[in-house]
Amino acid sequence: MSIYLMGLLWVLGAGLVTGAVAYFARRIGATDGSVENNEAAGQVFTIVGGLHAVLLAFVLISLFDAVNGAEDGASREADNLVAAYWSADALPEPARTDVRDLVVSYAGTVVDQEWPDMVRGTSAVAGDGAEKLDQLRKTVSQTAVTDDWQNSQKTTAADKLLEVYQARQARLSTAGSDGVSNVMWFALIAGTVMSVAMPMLFVGPRPTTHIIIVSILAGTLTLLLFATYQLQNPYAGGAKVEPTAFENVLERLR
Repeated sequence: MSIYLMGLLWVLGAGLVTGAVAYFARRIGATDGSVENNEAAGQVFTIVGGLHAVLLAFVLISLFDAVNGAEDGASREADNLVAAYWSADALPEPARTDVRDLVVSYAGTVVDQEWPDMVRGTSAVAGDGAEKLDQLRKTVSQTAVTDDWQNSQKTTAADKLLEVYQARQARLSTAGSDGVSNVMWFALIAGTVMSVAMPMLFVGPRPTTHIIIVSILAGTLTLLLFATYQLQNPYAGGAKVEPTAFENVLERLR
């Protein structure tokens, strides 16, 4: 199902349910004295709604930062992988060919085997990417060089591989994280329910307008919850990070 259609269903469903609850609350509930209580209810709603808005904004900003960080990290890992490949050009054979083959093989493993597991939200990825990266490190470090230029390029390749390792660990840690914890989800959902329930205590001369306002509020908060749900795993959902950087590595080096 399209993410836009799914989001629309979330919003419309929440709006319709809330509108129905507000309608029956107006029909069944007593209205004596309710208008006089609007001011007190409004003050409470300001506090509840304000706190909930701050919490939602904090969570969404954190998730947006996580998605951007995951994308930057994948690009950094791929770029350093290419830099290590280029630095290996100065190494003697057979190390030069071994490094080239391992770099291409590692990028293919990330795209074909690791990324599908990351989409499912696990850091226990398939494939032998870690072993191949360790082989790259050993190949570079154990290569004997004969001049200062080769030694400089060997050092550069080793440094780039260290950065690849660090970016890889950050990528897997992000994929295996919980995103939004159960406690935070409870707070977000409970806060949304309370924020929507408070305006139902307001009573005015136009019930239809009141029901529309409450429905729009419910739809808006549900839309933000839907965005939170889509962003909690940077490698899945609506804003997912694709393995484009590693695919570009394969196209460039093969």
